[in-house]
Amino acid sequence: MKTKFKKFKVLIIACLISGGAMISYSFVDNYFEVSKNLDIFATLFRELNIYYVDETNPGDLMKKGIDNMLASLDPYTNYYPESEIEDYRYMTSGQYDGIGALIHQDGDYVVISEVYEGFPAQKADLRAGDKILKLNNSDVTKKKSDDISRFLKGQANTTIKLLIEREGEKNPIEKNILREEIKIKSVSYSSMLNDSIGYLKLTGFTKNAANEVKEALSGLKKNPNLKSLIIDLRGNPGGLLDEAVDIVNSFVEKGTEVVSTKGKLKESDRTYKAQNNPIDLTIPITVIVDRGSASASEIVSGSLQDLDRAVVIGQRSYGKGLVQNTRPLSYNSQLKLTVAKYYTPSGRCIQALDYSHRNEDGSVDHVPDSLISAFKTKNGRIVYDGGGIAPDVAIEATKFSTVLGNLVSKNIIFNFSTKYRIAHSSIAPAKEFKLTDEEYDDFVSYVASKKFEYTTKTEKALDELKADAKTDKTLDEISPDIEALKTKITNNKKDDYKKYKPEIKQFLEEEIASRYYYQNGRLESSFKDDPELKVAMEVLNDKARYNKVLTTINKAEKPMYNPDKTKLKDLKKSKSSEN
Repeated sequence: MKTKFKKFKVLIIACLISGGAMISYSFVDNYFEVSKNLDIFATLFRELNIYYVDETNPGDLMKKGIDNMLASLDPYTNYYPESEIEDYRYMTSGQYDGIGALIHQDGDYVVISEVYEGFPAQKADLRAGDKILKLNNSDVTKKKSDDISRFLKGQANTTIKLLIEREGEKNPIEKNILREEIKIKSVSYSSMLNDSIGYLKLTGFTKNAANEVKEALSGLKKNPNLKSLIIDLRGNPGGLLDEAVDIVNSFVEKGTEVVSTKGKLKESDRTYKAQNNPIDLTIPITVIVDRGSASASEIVSGSLQDLDRAVVIGQRSYGKGLVQNTRPLSYNSQLKLTVAKYYTPSGRCIQALDYSHRNEDGSVDHVPDSLISAFKTKNGRIVYDGGGIAPDVAIEATKFSTVLGNLVSKNIIFNFSTKYRIAHSSIAPAKEFKLTDEEYDDFVSYVASKKFEYTTKTEKALDELKADAKTDKTLDEISPDIEALKTKITNNKKDDYKKYKPEIKQFLEEEIASRYYYQNGRLESSFKDDPELKVAMEVLNDKARYNKVLTTINKAEKPMYNPDKTKLKDLKKSKSSEN
């Protein structure tokens, strides 16, 4: 018996040694590959800098090399050198040191797009439309907005001098602005929409976002008539996972699972549960999402949906189910990298794009239908993974006309609003403000005076047809028909200002309202014609409908993928930079 035990013991040791050797070999082999390639890169970089015919910028070359390497993984794994740490800080905390304004490029000038209420730019009476001529006595005309942005940002309690040109003023105006720490709130707006419905606009998930939600909710609950709540997550790109968990915690029992993460390393496998006592377990909630709602927005909307705690309304969300952590690097730089995928309480991961399997051309496909699975909410409703959060009440995304898109992108609406602000010292409250028909006609005349032109999709298609016909040697035969169609389209375009008057007028009113009431004014002006908000209120006002949505065992359709659509109201901000 002892002999058999000894043989068995020897066999186990042999297996362990063998297995250990395999593990060691694998580790050594992987370490060798990393070491070898680092050596190749270092020698290449050295030879390039010594022998390349022209002078090189080592820092710039290295940054491009790192960025391209990380881009081959996913869009969320990024490198931040010390010079960009302020941008990284803003992403995670919502804080930066500057003047509190947005800027954009308009020809040779950098122009103030928007100022944040309560911050240095507004205190110094900078206004949207002001052109920056000089910074600290240095001429900055023909400078790019990125260059100006770096000058406007700076250590708090330091002063920057601006020379601006303002329409309606004969001479340039000098402004001395004391920089401050700018903290952009995650809850940008909260108010009662009517006697019984409260509203929260959540634009990010930076540090303290959950406390801001709690404070806003506590403020709304001071109204004894509050009966229901709308959480607006449209255009919210996400942020800190812990903040999302804490926000869900406000509406679910302590100990409830909110989200879990799974990664390559054990330390990335975590389950996040509600740690605190909730604020309200019974108030009916609708959550509004769109294609711009991503990451932490999807944790909040997906978790509340899985727990049947809220009705989700709008369009399918973006589909970002990846978790990022940051790692400190040498020389005060940072690496933000994807470490895990997150899963909502039902067990679904809503990541839409499969970055682990790229096509030969480097493109990325959606998760294939064959790999999409069904899951069940707390009440047994069917939901799917692999494609964002599908709303319980779907609303088709608003499609804006080509003419409006061009009026915005070419700053026609922006510049008209600047002139309007000069001509009118005050307007009605943002929720009530409306342009008269005469004022809209003034706008149409203004557009005509600017010789504004744009090309429709039909015109582009005709140009392509003309090119194809030339290749096919049939242009002479069909050219008269093409030109006749072009003439007809040109004549029809003259009626576009009448045809699309409601949407053009709405956007004009929002832009003008922002000149007097800042960001809150723009939002309140949009309430007048907001399809998603209207439906959200209708659902909350109909208790039977609300309960039916949360209890009906449905046969939900699998995700249908559509190209990303940027809300037109976000277009101006997308081309502006924070300062």
